[in-house]
Parts: sequence; structure tokens; C-alpha cells
Amino acid sequence: MADSLVTPVSDSIEQAVATLKQGLVLAYPTEAVYGLGCDPDKQAAVEQILAIKRRPVEKGLILLASELEQLLPYIDYAALSAEQQQLLVSVQARPTTWLVPVSTKTPKWISGQFSSVAVRLTQHPVVAKLCAGLGKPIVSTSANYSGEAPAETAQQAAKLQGLGLALDGALGAAKQTSQIKDIFTGQVIRA
Repeated sequence: MADSLVTPVSDSIEQAVATLKQGLVLAYPTEAVYGLGCDPDKQAAVEQILAIKRRPVEKGLILLASELEQLLPYIDYAALSAEQQQLLVSVQARPTTWLVPVSTKTPKWISGQFSSVAVRLTQHPVVAKLCAGLGKPIVSTSANYSGEAPAETAQQAAKLQGLGLALDGALGAAKQTSQIKDIFTGQVIRA
């Protein structure tokens, strides 16, 4: 049954975008591991990811985007200095997720208990195509049950209960998941 959820990236970006638009959960390759994603504005889809991972909503989630404009509705961009705005769009040696002030329009099911939201501009071509097709960022969290090792293949990810589709594609070259840093202080939240 899990194998029937796996489809190759080469001919399924449109199917994956349709999965996101339908409010279903997608497993997809990222820079280092497989991720679980959905449309951040569909509360039921976000709740499905949290249920799959057995993760509390209070912890918040990461948003991945292919371009800055996709993030603007979810962040308080005006609260960032010109230097911080440049950091947000800069390409780092290691994938870097930034904690930035949340927009008043960002739902609590994304930001959790925080006044910030974790965001990253992706360099992964599959994720960039998904965001471009959806026209907005996608939720991103590692494809695994909380406390377990993240999936490194579509087949591993497809074993998680509650997925709509698993895209079978190559991971990026990163050796570990993104670091998370506070955009104001530079403090590393997750190494």
C-alpha cells in the first residue's frame, strides 16, 4: 500500500502540487532528508502533519519558499533591518532556516506558541517547483515520527500513515538538516 503512494519526481510535479492544493500531505526530497509538507493555509492539512509526526502544535513549523515574495504574507518583513533582509535571501554554505517576526495574519498552527516563524528560501529544485506551482510557501518538517531518524527515501517516507503522496527524487547535497538561527541575534537554535 505504501508503495502505491510513491511516484517519481520526473513526471509528477503537477500531481504533487494538486495534492497540496487538495489539502493533503506530501512527502518530498529536500536538501538533506525527506520532508513532509502541505499548504500552510489549510489547517486540517497542518493538523494531519502534526498527527503523523506526533508533534504538538505549540512547537511551530518551518515554511519553505522558492522566492521571498511567497514568504511576505507570513512574516513581518518591515521589522527587519536592511542587513537582516539581505541575510534572509542570502545563500549560506549550509541550508539555514531563519526565525523572523511573524505577520499578524500567520495562523497559530504555523507559528505555534511563538511570535516568530521559521522560514527558508530553498535551493532544492523540486521544492522550488512545488512552491512555484502552489504560488506560496509549503510547510516543511522532517518525514519521521518525532524522535526517530528522518526518512532518506520516498519508500521510507511512504510508510508514515496519513500521506497523500510521496515524491521519489534525489536529496540535495547537504549532510544534515538545516540549521535554525535567530535573524536578530544570529544565535543558533538548532545546530
